[in-house]
Amino acid sequence: MGAIFVASVGAARTAGAPPQLALGDDESLVYRVSWALLPSVGEIRVSAKAATGAGGDRLMRIVTTTRTRGLAYLLLPFEARAESVFDVDSGRLVRLAESSARRGKSNAHTVLFNYARNTADYATEGQPAGARLLAMPPGYPTDLITSLLEARVWDMKPGGTHEALVLFEDEFYELTIHALRYEWVGTPLGTYNTLVLEPRMERTPPKGMFKRGSTVRVWISQGQQRLPVRFQVEFKIGSGTATLVEYRPPAAPGPAAARP
Repeated sequence: MGAIFVASVGAARTAGAPPQLALGDDESLVYRVSWALLPSVGEIRVSAKAATGAGGDRLMRIVTTTRTRGLAYLLLPFEARAESVFDVDSGRLVRLAESSARRGKSNAHTVLFNYARNTADYATEGQPAGARLLAMPPGYPTDLITSLLEARVWDMKPGGTHEALVLFEDEFYELTIHALRYEWVGTPLGTYNTLVLEPRMERTPPKGMFKRGSTVRVWISQGQQRLPVRFQVEFKIGSGTATLVEYRPPAAPGPAAARP
């Protein structure tokens, strides 16, 4: 999982109701990341905060930070931050900013989404030529972590599917999320009956980690809060797992509080 969960780790568009947001105001989750036999190689923190835009529009800022820790930090020091800004009323992602630092090297980029043109402006820090224009497929784009968190508001049952549009760096991935089965999962916060979900690339030729045969799964608890209690990425060289170790509910009922 190192390069995914510790490194980064989705109208036109179609008609119908806008998507529900993944988190409510002041809601936060903390995950401990393990790799193979190493029990704690990193940490993922996800938090949401309501905000008001310059024009008075209601926004939700979801910030995800990832970092290696302990021995893993000594071997591979890594820190990353992603901020996804959503318009509350439309449910659309309007801005995504991501940055990372690894062994003295840093990278940063910002993406602005234009739904009227079905494009996104991708700008890399220090890029002299300015922003690059990305063609945006139909759907509601988001980053991978937020997309998996959004699964908590989908009313899915085993055998069901849900479409998602995820942005990795400067490429859009059209994913189909499959609901596989129910499974009990133990965490430091308790034992949960969960629904296991697996994103796959089926609508377009696989690329990136999906072309290399990697598998991503998320376990969503079936209680009222529908917490994503575990993420897992399987590579040919092993698998990494992010387990929920801390949770703070939203300060007040918000976009993510209403459950089906």
